[in-house]
Amino acid sequence: MKKIILIALLFAATSQAFGKKVKFAVDMAGQTISTNGVHIVGDFQAAAGIGPDWDPTTALLTKEGTSTIYSIIVTIPAFKKYEYKFINGDQTYEAEFVPDESRVGTVNGDIVDNRWMYVDSLANDTTYAGAVLFAANAPTGKLLLRFKIDLTGSGAISANGVHVGTSYQATAYDASKLRMYSFGNNVYDIQQYVTAGTIGYIFFNGNASGTTETVPSSCSVNGKRSITLSRDTVLPSLCFSACAACVGAGIQEQSASTLKLYPNPANGQVTLLLPAAETTISISDMSGRTLLSLKSSGETQIDLNTLTKGVYFVRAGQQYAKLLVE
Repeated sequence: MKKIILIALLFAATSQAFGKKVKFAVDMAGQTISTNGVHIVGDFQAAAGIGPDWDPTTALLTKEGTSTIYSIIVTIPAFKKYEYKFINGDQTYEAEFVPDESRVGTVNGDIVDNRWMYVDSLANDTTYAGAVLFAANAPTGKLLLRFKIDLTGSGAISANGVHVGTSYQATAYDASKLRMYSFGNNVYDIQQYVTAGTIGYIFFNGNASGTTETVPSSCSVNGKRSITLSRDTVLPSLCFSACAACVGAGIQEQSASTLKLYPNPANGQVTLLLPAAETTISISDMSGRTLLSLKSSGETQIDLNTLTKGVYFVRAGQQYAKLLVE
């Protein structure tokens, strides 16, 4: 009996040593709260000891004082990607509809409509991104900015991971704090909640300043990439140390894309063939700046007269295509 207890204690200590405290939170402002409470469902539940994964009844969130925020703190293994959704109730059909920008996206040809996060640290603190609005992209007063970078052709990926450094970090352009995750095809990804305005950023194949990319002058400001943010934005997967997509790269979003547009090259106007359901459309330049954003459905014509000649990325939901404006 003593031996069994000792083994159990050792297992618990080992699990705790490799565990990380993570706070999941949702802002239920504008929602009528279910009498069954607010829950979270995901693939972390078993590891956290709160029921089987994806069980909608076991992970009950606690209301924070008189606010509209509900949260839970769990301890789960670090250096892993987790998927989840919030539920207004305790049944799967009561789960939020996660917006396109916040979803995992297309993986191996399948659309995965869960939220996600990568736990990248064993630091003695609590990982907390913020209380995202239920069925929305970001917390109140913040915007979602999803960084992506393609390391195809860049050689070996550092054992220390791929990172992004930004102008808004406590130490600007810190190479070690924001570790990215790859769903495949050498494309690395991270989601951040930021305030509107101009943001500088740069990528690292590693976690030290010497592993930084060299951004060409045609798409850099003082050697850094830059975007002026006014809405939730998913950046295109540009090539590491380049202003365009990797030559010959099977970029995950593009290889899985079925977005149809014509004519291409275009001059003045382009037509998109979209699903019947309303879809968010955006057009970005090669530096990742979103130049146009709207919502539409079915066959949609877009005026291109405000765009100069060049190559652009068109995104509709989880589908991508390149557009050449003449």
